[in-house]
Amino acid sequence: MTNPNNATISTVHQAEFTSGHALQIPTLRILQDDGTLYAGATAPELDKATALKMYQTMTFIRVLDERMLGAQRQGRISFYMKCLGEEAATVGSAAALDDADMIMAQYREQGALRYRGFTLEQFMNQLFSNEKDLGKGRQMPVHYGSNAIHYMTISSPLGTQIPQAAGYAYAQKLRGLSNVTICYFGEGAASEGDFHAGLNMAAVHKAPVLFFCRNNGYAISTPANEQFKGDGIACRGVGYGMKTIRVDGADILAVYQATKMAREYALAHNEPVLLESIAYRLGAHSSSDDPSGYRSKEEEELWRKNDPISRFRLYLLQKCWLDDEADKVATEQLRQDILEALKVAEKVAKPGIEHLISDVYAEPIPELERQLADLKDHIRKYPDAYPITSGRI
Repeated sequence: MTNPNNATISTVHQAEFTSGHALQIPTLRILQDDGTLYAGATAPELDKATALKMYQTMTFIRVLDERMLGAQRQGRISFYMKCLGEEAATVGSAAALDDADMIMAQYREQGALRYRGFTLEQFMNQLFSNEKDLGKGRQMPVHYGSNAIHYMTISSPLGTQIPQAAGYAYAQKLRGLSNVTICYFGEGAASEGDFHAGLNMAAVHKAPVLFFCRNNGYAISTPANEQFKGDGIACRGVGYGMKTIRVDGADILAVYQATKMAREYALAHNEPVLLESIAYRLGAHSSSDDPSGYRSKEEEELWRKNDPISRFRLYLLQKCWLDDEADKVATEQLRQDILEALKVAEKVAKPGIEHLISDVYAEPIPELERQLADLKDHIRKYPDAYPITSGRI
């Protein structure tokens, strides 16, 4: 072995430091706030149907988020998380993928889920944890999953999906599949040990995985400058020896182009790529959070001008691909459709108690069946404490 240390040896004879900010990574921007392209920028190849699907998906998520946060405030669902301000990051990246690519999300990627075809009814069934929910009511709201559209079920603990994505993509390579795995996470999750383990594994074993970091400035209430000292998250990819690109996360054309290029490279070379999206979380971390305690209204208003939907809308209007009045009518109809779907889903019964022990083993083992029988006896003894379940056993 000629280089057992796996390090580049460039010899000097006087001691000197390399600055912690020696590497500065540029940010890809294509679309300006007024919907025109930057000078020297080239728009990616997008047909009208795809562009409109991207726009309609962003609009759907914006309206869904507004309505469902309201439903949480009314006590109709227990919890909610918006992706306000980051719609372009999730939708633009999902649009650049193949439908059979695996998506491993954190919990603010409902745009990618919708782009893949998750229906309004499926969203509502999950949020209300009713018996039609694909997850059988076992998850918190916004913890989606769908085997049919290659969207791995979300797990609450931060960063667990990162090493899982490395392993899944490595298996895709071993099986000879022409697919990648995309793994979404926030800059806060990049402070977890799983981030470093996952990126190192993917780089060493050459797994075709796209690590997509949504740097939105805050890990709940902790600002980025209190989380890390380096130049964002992108520089860490270079440290692990992988291709890296940083993109304006409110510019859907830039996100689409960067993700498409990253996917092509990952497949051609069987290597991981790190993408860092720079955007701003305009809403609270979740329905349990009050951002007024850690950032100012002035800061929020400054970033609100950088709205990804209005930017892309102006672009589509200038290309004559979108009709202004028809779009307004469609958005109002969408509000009505979401409200009606909400009313239907909240009346659907909760999953039966038998589902507590299904999907653990192929057939429930005797110990689980005994525990279920004990639980039913307990509920029969105290029916008033379990009004939803007591009348169904």
